[in-house]
Amino acid sequence: MIVSLRGPTSPAGKLEPPHVDINLRRTLTEGGQIGKLASMWMYLAVFAAALGVDLIPVFAPPAWTAMVFFLVKFNLNPWGVLVAGVIGSTLGRYLFSLYIPKVSAKIIKCQKNEELEFVGEKLGGSLWKTWLFVFIYTLTPLSTTALFTAAALAKVKPLHTLPPFFVGKFVSDAIMIVTGSYAATNFKEFVQGIFSPKGIIFLVLGLVMVFGFLFVDWRELLEKKKLTFRFRIWK
Repeated sequence: MIVSLRGPTSPAGKLEPPHVDINLRRTLTEGGQIGKLASMWMYLAVFAAALGVDLIPVFAPPAWTAMVFFLVKFNLNPWGVLVAGVIGSTLGRYLFSLYIPKVSAKIIKCQKNEELEFVGEKLGGSLWKTWLFVFIYTLTPLSTTALFTAAALAKVKPLHTLPPFFVGKFVSDAIMIVTGSYAATNFKEFVQGIFSPKGIIFLVLGLVMVFGFLFVDWRELLEKKKLTFRFRIWK
């Protein structure tokens, strides 16, 4: 379709404003509405990705990596991505805490479950102390899988863990989205950062934290101040 930019000539010989075809205008309007609808679906995809990552009971990629992917790939609003992702992560950890006691009872020995429950009971003390601990822990690059596993086995109320987790995730993911977005546009420097001494140290610390929660005899450590390991924890 060819649209003339030259308007019709008035009787006085002056040019009138150019006429835009009504079908073209309708097409542009519908295209804008479709774009907004597609953008909304992308935010729902961010929410679903973050929820799915934090439902996994193993060492999984952090949710912020999915957020950065959608942010860069589809040019989304950073605040919308952050809000959708953090809500998804918080809901994912809540659902995780509901089903993990049943799963752990089938794959982990009773003694180890009792030890993790004993650790989780420490989170059921003073509300403010628990909030502060969970908030600070969430700000670190360490996985929260072990933390929520222990809390779930001890039947710690969600009020003790979810609010500080949400706030901590909002702060930490905001930082990671900014740095991750930069890394995505500067891939070479990002790869070098992963294999830098600092990146390797954070990875090792995360693995040590997860395996520490599983293999350390926490009852011996907390009650008798004796560090012992039990590697036969699986049924």
